Amino acid sequence: MTAQTLPSATRLIRTRAPRRRGRGSAARLVFGIPYAVLTTALAIIFLYPLIWTAVSSVAPRAGTSQPEGWGLGNYAALADYQAGIWVYLGNSTFVAVVTVLLTLVVSTFGGYAFARFSFPGKNLLFLTVLAILMVPYATLLIPLYVILSAVGLSNSLVGVAIVLTMFQLPFSMFMMRISFESVPRELDEAAMVDGATTFGALRRVLIPAVKPGLITVGMFAFLAAWNDFMAPLILITDTNRMTLPLAVSNLRVQVQGVIDYGATEAGVVVLALPCVVLFLVLQRHYVRGFMSGAFKG
Repeated sequence: MTAQTLPSATRLIRTRAPRRRGRGSAARLVFGIPYAVLTTALAIIFLYPLIWTAVSSVAPRAGTSQPEGWGLGNYAALADYQAGIWVYLGNSTFVAVVTVLLTLVVSTFGGYAFARFSFPGKNLLFLTVLAILMVPYATLLIPLYVILSAVGLSNSLVGVAIVLTMFQLPFSMFMMRISFESVPRELDEAAMVDGATTFGALRRVLIPAVKPGLITVGMFAFLAAWNDFMAPLILITDTNRMTLPLAVSNLRVQVQGVIDYGATEAGVVVLALPCVVLFLVLQRHYVRGFMSGAFKG
């Protein structure tokens, strides 16, 4: 290329560059509008039932604890039901916290073992753990009730938490295994070269690296334990030990089969509020936890 053609080529590049940017902006605009419309429509579809329930729980309705005017009469009826809402909230919180702690501890050690160690029958054992997902949930509750009765954990919130942990372990173990496998082995090997033990490398190096996976597992365990209805229904017989979903279900039908919609809607709002807040706070870690296995180093 001669010296005379260089300025012409430079002018040609400069004149074409804005056109490329213009085309890119036009493409983003063309594809961005349908995307925005679709996501907005989906958000409205998913949020409408929650908003409708929240509004209905304080709206006046005949046959409820809020017959006239807007107020918190339905929440007052929910608070005064049998042992009181604070007892049932405490029961649900206890079950959820114990389930989360047990799930995190067992799935962390299990996922670390499956990801970092080789031992006979490793894959077969891992498939056996995942096979629990293929067993219908309700079919195991009666045998589990018999086992819990034999060990003195029937009608116990601890027994409910243990059962819920068992059903959370297959997904949690899978999640933690792929989280540990996404972390390069050089990190824990370097920690061991510096004098750290296997447990020390796990605690100081690997656990901080798989924090999004831990948060995802913990959030799933909390949501499952907080909203579960079937296990407390089968395993709990004392009304003072009922969890909140079971209490709201019993509150739903009052005298002569009349459904108290107002108190039921108030109970649904109380049940949904911790889940919504937890998801909004941990959303970023939740997405990163699901993506952790997509970029294996």
